[in-house]
Amino acid sequence: MSLDPEDPRPPYQQVAAAVRAAILTRKIAPGEKLPSQEELKTRYGVARMTVQQALRILKDEGLITSRPGSGMYARERTAKPVGLRPHIERAFEAESVSIDFLGYTAETLHGAIAEPLDKIRSGRLTPKSIRIRILVSDMTQPLGLPVAVSGDADESSAARARMADLGHRHIGALTDAVEELAELGLVPTSTVETRSFTSAPTFKTYIIGETDVFFGFYPVVEHEVRAGQSKFGIYDPMGKDAVLFHHTADGDPESLGSLYVAETSKWFNSVWDTIASEVSR
Repeated sequence: MSLDPEDPRPPYQQVAAAVRAAILTRKIAPGEKLPSQEELKTRYGVARMTVQQALRILKDEGLITSRPGSGMYARERTAKPVGLRPHIERAFEAESVSIDFLGYTAETLHGAIAEPLDKIRSGRLTPKSIRIRILVSDMTQPLGLPVAVSGDADESSAARARMADLGHRHIGALTDAVEELAELGLVPTSTVETRSFTSAPTFKTYIIGETDVFFGFYPVVEHEVRAGQSKFGIYDPMGKDAVLFHHTADGDPESLGSLYVAETSKWFNSVWDTIASEVSR
């Protein structure tokens, strides 16, 4: 198997992409040993240093791990927390980018798409369409979280208003950055839609394309916040402390990963199409 001479990516990125695809589609199963560096060198017709660069990328992404004296192995990923960012960035390499997000403020999503958007502006990525849907809690309504420790209704309302403002800032900046790509003619179609519903934020999930889901619970912590001239304690779901678990549809419709991705998408759409309301800017 040789590399595509018309692929603009450098050889080490092409090798990394080929091995990554084999791992994500489970042609190389979790825990299975990868071909040796010599075998990869021969298979792709590249230098050993190129293979080593490719393996370093996959190791940084948490897809493979080394065992001293034995070689490289596909990481056992089914029950381990994983990083979101490399998967978001890889999603933007497709012609059609689709991301659904449910969570608290979209702060992590805003940060995770910054680099792929920069690559689009510089011409290194050229998707044909981008569609991002964001589903958040309606902070104008009484919710179980965030809530004042004291139980005071005014303090709880102020805590929700504080988080609504934070969410508006991140979602607004994200929306402007994505939709600007279409206005500049860099992407034919790019949209960000936001809806809200009256459920407290207790977990976050990202649905990337039709193949990957990341899910994590928000730990609830007590801490002190300032709203206006007042300081008071609240119970707050902490998004940055959420550990994400990755589930991948592997092509087998009966596998646990495929079922998880399908059911998560079905649930998201059921809320989006029924009880969620459009959020105007």
